[in-house]
Amino acid sequence: MTKGPGSRAAGLAMAFKLIESAQARWRAVNAPHLVALVRGRAVFTNGKLLERPDDLAA
Repeated sequence: MTKGPGSRAAGLAMAFKLIESAQARWRAVNAPHLVALVRGRAVFTNGKLLERPDDLAA
């Protein structure tokens, strides 16, 4: 019984296979122009950009 993947090569192979199997279920980015907004923590509601997210608290 091992506590980890064993060797470095075995760990890399395991990570590759996990990512490869997960890739089949990932959604494609269908709005690449919005990626920068999402990374900047912009707030979206029902797919629409909220210009003033502070207005939600009021």
